[in-house]
Amino acid sequence: MAEENDTMLQFLPFSSVVETTFWHQLTQLKIDVYALNEDSVDISGCYSNHALPRLPACFSVDYSAFDKSVQSKRRGDIICKGTLSNKNTIETFKETDKQLLLNQSGAKIWNAITTGDALKEPELLTQFTLLTFADLKKYQFYYWFGFPALVFPSKFNLVETPKTLDQVLTTEEISQLKSAYDDFSSSSKHSVFIIEKQDKFQLHPLTELATLDKENVWIGFCDPSSLPSNPGWPLRNILALIYYHRKELLPGLPIVCWRDVTRDGQRRVNQSLLLKIKDYSCDEETAELPKCLGWEKNDRGKMGPRLVNLAATMDPERLAETAVDLNLKLMKWRLLPELNLDVTRQTKCLLLGAGTLGCYVARTLMAWGVRHITFIDNGRVSYSNPVRQSLFNFENCLNGGQLKADCAGRSLKSIFPGMVSQGIDLRIPMPGHHVSDALKDSVEKDVNQLIENIDQHDVVFLLTDTRESRWLPTMLCAFKGKLVINAALGFDTYLVMRHGLRQAWQPGQVTEKSTGILRGALPGQNLGCYFCCDVVAPGDSTKDRTLDQQCTVTRPGISLIASGLAVELLVSVLQHPEKGNAAAEISNSAAGPPVSADSPLGLVPHSLRGFLHRHQLVVPATESFHNCTACSPLVLEQYAKDGWAFLLEVFNNPDYLEQVSGLADLHKDMASIEDWDYPEGSEASEDSL
Repeated sequence: MAEENDTMLQFLPFSSVVETTFWHQLTQLKIDVYALNEDSVDISGCYSNHALPRLPACFSVDYSAFDKSVQSKRRGDIICKGTLSNKNTIETFKETDKQLLLNQSGAKIWNAITTGDALKEPELLTQFTLLTFADLKKYQFYYWFGFPALVFPSKFNLVETPKTLDQVLTTEEISQLKSAYDDFSSSSKHSVFIIEKQDKFQLHPLTELATLDKENVWIGFCDPSSLPSNPGWPLRNILALIYYHRKELLPGLPIVCWRDVTRDGQRRVNQSLLLKIKDYSCDEETAELPKCLGWEKNDRGKMGPRLVNLAATMDPERLAETAVDLNLKLMKWRLLPELNLDVTRQTKCLLLGAGTLGCYVARTLMAWGVRHITFIDNGRVSYSNPVRQSLFNFENCLNGGQLKADCAGRSLKSIFPGMVSQGIDLRIPMPGHHVSDALKDSVEKDVNQLIENIDQHDVVFLLTDTRESRWLPTMLCAFKGKLVINAALGFDTYLVMRHGLRQAWQPGQVTEKSTGILRGALPGQNLGCYFCCDVVAPGDSTKDRTLDQQCTVTRPGISLIASGLAVELLVSVLQHPEKGNAAAEISNSAAGPPVSADSPLGLVPHSLRGFLHRHQLVVPATESFHNCTACSPLVLEQYAKDGWAFLLEVFNNPDYLEQVSGLADLHKDMASIEDWDYPEGSEASEDSL
């Protein structure tokens, strides 16, 4: 029976410490793995018995909490098992049954006690639960720790106020006990142990609790508390374990609260507490789960969650790295779980043209997670550009204007520092644009630099102003087997298309005319390029043209539409299992599922032709032309044979491409068909013709 002047045993609760790295790791797992799943996840945390005087009993979690293989973090750390329950909304976080959550964790402790598992692994007595909500847009994290303590028995009384070891033991005895503890901890690593006091101290694992006599038996545990009269929270469940298995030991049981502190370079254990249980009160014997308590109080000392706001303290570039892909990763949660973001992220894009199309295409590529973009352009930012070209501003126009390509590359990095972007000032040589002897070396240098950049990238976007400026990169990409996305604008029309993707050209390669529409679709390698529908070679389109004929005069919205579709077409290609070889449908009436249905983003067309005056979009597919001036085998073989000499002839002779590709012969054949075959006796009047 407890007396009025009895000293009641009170326990110092844990004070949680959450490292910033924990929130980083939770953020990544939430986005990439957990998504909308609210199931509990196993994690780990730790505490130690190294606390300096008057400091709280800290329980910490960091990035390694999610690593199931973690055995130890620092010397003397006690690793504890726990569960994380991360909620999708703040409302769900608030409405969660907190007591139920704590009871679920407490039930694991009670099961470890009743089965005896806690005798083998005493750390099972210090399990925890963590309830969280992560606001990933604001980088605010709500969290609430629960450290279940079984109220079993309900109350303990002490013989007297706890004393430190140096108050009850000699210096020699403390030294001997420390040596015994070191021997024990080097082999068992357990945080709870039995101390047998004979001539010398001997430490035993808790599994020997049932066999040791009460005489000269003490219980020791690694104590996270540093208070002079209160042990730490783990002792509560240790006493419940002892009561369940050998309650006759409790009256008069000495308990050593082992505190192993290093100060001024010296290890000190003499401030460890020694307390002795006088008696206890137990309201009822139970085979069921005893009452649990243990939710941590917040910063105001009240029962409630805590909030940490990391937006102001986290590395801004790290914040941006996580945030820029958030929308994409949210797609995978519910809408497109099969979306492969890595393949898009790793794609290196070369943008030929840093004007209106180039700026919008680059911004949309960034939004899709592309991190490597290179611009090629030879223009400067003019005063008319910034309102239409989103990567430039007024300051870029001053003093003659900055180089467009370089300015665009720097602008991408200013938007997101994680971009690998650059701009190259380069004029693309064009058919029909004469190259004088004085310019041969510089033009050849430009060609070689263009070839080098095409080699270093996976996809080439053709976004230049003139038709003929697209010929050389089209031919080179066909020769090297590179994927090409083309976007071209009219006043109220636009064309977005992908070029047929073939293997890199081998000199002497024999290629037959592409044939065969397979199951209502054209195979990717049989698709035509931008020039396959032409029956004339590209020439100088700006000569003797007025300003409105030289510039791309178009309705402002056309550029955004075409740019967005160009990037969406690329991403659809990348997500398709066959990538650039994905077949393109040519009919919507074919039976069965769409040919391109293997892509999570739907159809992968060959081209998209839009008519803004009718707000209409059609998706025709065109077969490659055997006499194409850019991608035909005849042209590629001639380039493989003559290289720079072939290109120089193309630049200087407007008719040369038609001769090489066979278009000149086709023109002659058509011109020779002059006879009209009428039935005998009939007459054809001028009107009938």
